[in-house]
Amino acid sequence: MEQNYQTELADLSDLGMSVEELFSHCDNSEAEAEKITAPRYSYWKSVFRVFFRKKINIVILALLAVVVLFAYIYPMIFPYDAFENLTNLQSTAHLSPKLAIETLGFKLKWILGTGAQGQSTFDAVWNGARISISLALICAAINMTVGVIIGAIWGFSKKVDIVMTEVNNIIGNVPYILVISVMVMVFTGSFWTLVFAMTITGWIGIAYFIRTQVIIIRDREYNLASRCLGTSTFRIAMRNILPFMTSVIVTLLATELPSYISYEVFFTYLGIGLQEDVTLGRMISQASNNLAVHAWAFEFWSPTAIAAIITVVLYVVGQNLGDASDPRTHR
Repeated sequence: MEQNYQTELADLSDLGMSVEELFSHCDNSEAEAEKITAPRYSYWKSVFRVFFRKKINIVILALLAVVVLFAYIYPMIFPYDAFENLTNLQSTAHLSPKLAIETLGFKLKWILGTGAQGQSTFDAVWNGARISISLALICAAINMTVGVIIGAIWGFSKKVDIVMTEVNNIIGNVPYILVISVMVMVFTGSFWTLVFAMTITGWIGIAYFIRTQVIIIRDREYNLASRCLGTSTFRIAMRNILPFMTSVIVTLLATELPSYISYEVFFTYLGIGLQEDVTLGRMISQASNNLAVHAWAFEFWSPTAIAAIITVVLYVVGQNLGDASDPRTHR
């Protein structure tokens, strides 16, 4: 044993370092003794590392970036003009992509043909996509913020639970589509009217879902300890409970965002949605009655395809990000 120990010491000379460099005096400090040497852990860095581990997520994000680029940047550079060829309507209305390029020249704006006023279908699609995405983002931000905060307090406070349960029983059981329809019919079918209609009761379902999740974890030891120390219910909900539910909230957001785009398309298709702006739903509604005419095909399928792509991409990104937000997937 002694010979092996001496051999081990002799090998240290190969490092080319002095004894003073290899060994230093350490004071008897309890604070230093309690320190744990471990690599730094960053939650969100780990989330994105797990998220980008799947190559399909990179492809989907690239597709989402292209959609956002055309929906927000393209209309700023090339503004949509619904009456661009109104003076030459007979020769420019309802042209297929091939005829549009032959008649009006080869430009990106004519690759999907023209509409009823001779306007660019390509420009109209991205103008409608911008409105639909903006509507979804605003509605999701309002409903998720209100729903998550109230749901966290609802699940943790028994007094709030009594009140909110009755509110949910009265309002939450009214069909959501009926509420939106009544609101849009009472007021004008504008952008902010639809936002108001989708958010006035849209947060209740989210709050009830969060409440159910909170009940599962509210009586764990660290929450009971916080209550014994006099921590307020709001602070416990914001600091102890909601961070623990990050993956659940992100997954819920993944289902909420595409649903608002679907609602906009559906209600505008029925004729009770946005009436002032050119949206994806309005384009689909206008073209659906004339699908038998070949020239109308691109005016129907173009917004339909873009609406489907936006919905699927947002859903897949949200679901995969929700999975990556689960700390149990961080290795």
